[in-house]
Amino acid sequence: MKTELIVRSKDSEVDFALLKDGRLIELHKETTASNFNVGDVFYANVKKTVQGLNAAFVGVGYEKDAFLHYHDLGPDIKSFLKFIKQVSTGNIKEYNLKNFKFEPKIEKSGTVDEVLKSNQKILVQIAKEPISTKGPRLTSELSLAGRYMVLVPFSDRVSVSQKIKSKAEKSRLKRLALSIKPKGFGVILRTVAQERKVAELDADMQQLLDKWTTMLQKLRKVTTPSKVLSEMNRGSSILRDIFNDSFSAIVVDDETLYYELKDYVMQIAPEKESIVKLYKNSVYPIFEKYGIERQIKSAFGRTVSMSKGAYLVIEHTEAMHVIDVNSGNRSNKATTQAKTAMEVNLISATEIARQIRLRDMGGIIVVDFIDLHNASDRRKLYEHMRDEMSDDRAKHKILPPSKFGLIQITRQRVRPVMDIKTREKKPALVDENGDVEAPILLISKIEKELNKLLSKNKKIVLHVHPFIAAFLTKGLFSIRFRWYRDYKKWIKIIPSDALNYLDYKFLNHEGKEL
Repeated sequence: MKTELIVRSKDSEVDFALLKDGRLIELHKETTASNFNVGDVFYANVKKTVQGLNAAFVGVGYEKDAFLHYHDLGPDIKSFLKFIKQVSTGNIKEYNLKNFKFEPKIEKSGTVDEVLKSNQKILVQIAKEPISTKGPRLTSELSLAGRYMVLVPFSDRVSVSQKIKSKAEKSRLKRLALSIKPKGFGVILRTVAQERKVAELDADMQQLLDKWTTMLQKLRKVTTPSKVLSEMNRGSSILRDIFNDSFSAIVVDDETLYYELKDYVMQIAPEKESIVKLYKNSVYPIFEKYGIERQIKSAFGRTVSMSKGAYLVIEHTEAMHVIDVNSGNRSNKATTQAKTAMEVNLISATEIARQIRLRDMGGIIVVDFIDLHNASDRRKLYEHMRDEMSDDRAKHKILPPSKFGLIQITRQRVRPVMDIKTREKKPALVDENGDVEAPILLISKIEKELNKLLSKNKKIVLHVHPFIAAFLTKGLFSIRFRWYRDYKKWIKIIPSDALNYLDYKFLNHEGKEL
């Protein structure tokens, strides 16, 4: 399996597409004007505390105040606030916690106004980006993410990624972390730390401690609210989290981003530096070259087609996402309805796992699979769904199918769901109402149907709208010419004014519609 990261830069945003074997599995947008990304750290003011919510509203410079709940303060918040105050006034100039005197931990059942006061200065981190009408959600339990570990100030806990299954490896990593971590700092070992040597872990920790020091040095110079630590760009954070030996290409169409990513790959995997490439073709856009634009148009609609007629219907609401599985006109060799239902459900589970990552769905996701009456089939479907989502980096939980055939999934929501409009404004000369489906998808549909029909028919005539006919036959190396090359049969194309813009029909040599 080969993994590619394709990066497209536009005026005010950057798109990151993650491909596995050419198939789009993640799509991220980074707006250059965005100032509130997950992981950013702000030096901010407490605006007010609200007893009923047991939370505080904090001014970080967003149009709406950010939300900080009592449970997100962290047990050592009193020590943290004391330390920040001493740093900002210059009373502390060494930023390790070796000689710092800790305050008592707060109670889990305490209230926010026992800890925070209005106008108090506090260091906070974005835990959730602004979503819909809500401002950012904050935490004051800071975490600094590196390649192999996450450093957690004001904690002594050492933990290891649950995706590392070997008990011996977990024990080894824990022992190494305890031997190198400074007092007053906790460590979370990431999955990629598996089988790494102590020197690599120590180098990663030193980089994180340098980041901690640089951030604190700013506190004496800045006013509130101010961003004092920025999360790295989305491309570098993707590489930090999932980069492995399967990466075969990182292609970027912007020179500045190219050097940024190249430098980062040099840090984490010098032997892979050569896979970072600058895309220079100004005529053929990078997303067109790698077939990403077509995949976006086909994957983000309300209806998502799968193999042999099966399809998904995906609805988004404020509270949840609902996915309905349909077998469509699927025909196969399965001898029973139960086998057909199982096949469709397994195919759908694979596509649903991809859709959830692709759209970055968060919160509650309810999937209505085709009913399975056999308990062993339901168990098999649940395990398949769980396996397909095992590579998902967002925290999630999957419940077994209910007696109604529903699988419920909860997934961490830290940024707005990816919403891409796949329908386009109709051409001015087309007599149809409203928007139409993206024409790029029409060619894919025609080709799929053509592939099936040519195996059973010697001669085929295609009737399409004149606009589409012109597109199919334009140029010496037209799409029709490619069909002739691939199928060794010439397809006659008839422009038909009677057809709507995206309608088409196939006729056989007798003039009968296929």
